[in-house]
Amino acid sequence: MKRTTPPRPLDVESLFPELAAHRATTTRLHPRPGRPDVSASSVGGPMLWPADEPWPVCTEAHGRGRGRHPADVRAERALTAEAWARDPYEGLTDEERHRVDELRREHRVPEASDTDPLPLLALAQLYARDVPDLPPGPDGADLLQVFWCPFDAHRPTGHSMFLHVRWRRSAEVDVENVLTSPPQPPVVGYEGYVPEPCELHPEQVVTYPFAGLLPEELCERIDAWEEELEEEAEERDDEDDPVSYQFDLSIPPGWQAGGYASWHVTDPYAMDCATCATPMRLLLTVGTSEWGGGYESWTPIEEQGLRPNPHAVPTGVVVGNHGRLNVFGCPADPDHPPRWSVQ
Repeated sequence: MKRTTPPRPLDVESLFPELAAHRATTTRLHPRPGRPDVSASSVGGPMLWPADEPWPVCTEAHGRGRGRHPADVRAERALTAEAWARDPYEGLTDEERHRVDELRREHRVPEASDTDPLPLLALAQLYARDVPDLPPGPDGADLLQVFWCPFDAHRPTGHSMFLHVRWRRSAEVDVENVLTSPPQPPVVGYEGYVPEPCELHPEQVVTYPFAGLLPEELCERIDAWEEELEEEAEERDDEDDPVSYQFDLSIPPGWQAGGYASWHVTDPYAMDCATCATPMRLLLTVGTSEWGGGYESWTPIEEQGLRPNPHAVPTGVVVGNHGRLNVFGCPADPDHPPRWSVQ
């Protein structure tokens, strides 16, 4: 089923014509649980990965010998999803609660050292044919593959994530000789790093920059307009939040490719390539929720009226405090290491 973003609550360019010069597009990926294969763009699905090519691993020194089994994380989700489908209000039975408690237990891997190669988890793969706003890869590469480590223990802070990005030309991969059972980490440090297999329903929509990156005079006028709307809502004793640039008119929530990054947590900062200092561009946004938290106006038409669980977090991926991860690539040389920010 396709997913369709509703029209915006108002035409923001009619209020602020200068925004037309900043108009761009982003592709909302709309991941939903499914059974993708290696030939499909997906989140958490099987990668088009040659069987004779080493699977990416994390070699950075950090604890990796204690956590939850990935299979237990997925089994818990399946169990709670069954209970939700049975009766959203009743919840788990006593037997199911006991089973969930068992699945949530941490396990130890006594033989694991802090520097053992740790298989990364497959996060997403995007084919250029499916995602119109995916930036071009190097030397005609048409497939972006993104992996991450299932532990939050990396430099420079010791509490940050680690990602690996791989571009490839899909036509050069022998589909009869792909890796069917990639290595898995024995345990994961955070369940939000374990994605559920999801098919994508790409949709290209209009987007505008984060307000803090607009010309100062324009940003001030937008702020003044929003304050006026809030005052009017208070006078009417309106319980609904008024339309806002950030939540309704600029950058959609959820998973996206290309477009603009949101900087609502840290405020904007330079995202330049660590190898060549070229300003980087947004490749992928990993968004925890598809709607909610002020972004209800972006709820796809086909899913309006549904309870948010499990549709609002269909991938099982939770970034930070239910935020979003922006992954950037170097336009001068897409083979240069990526950078990222959590918002």
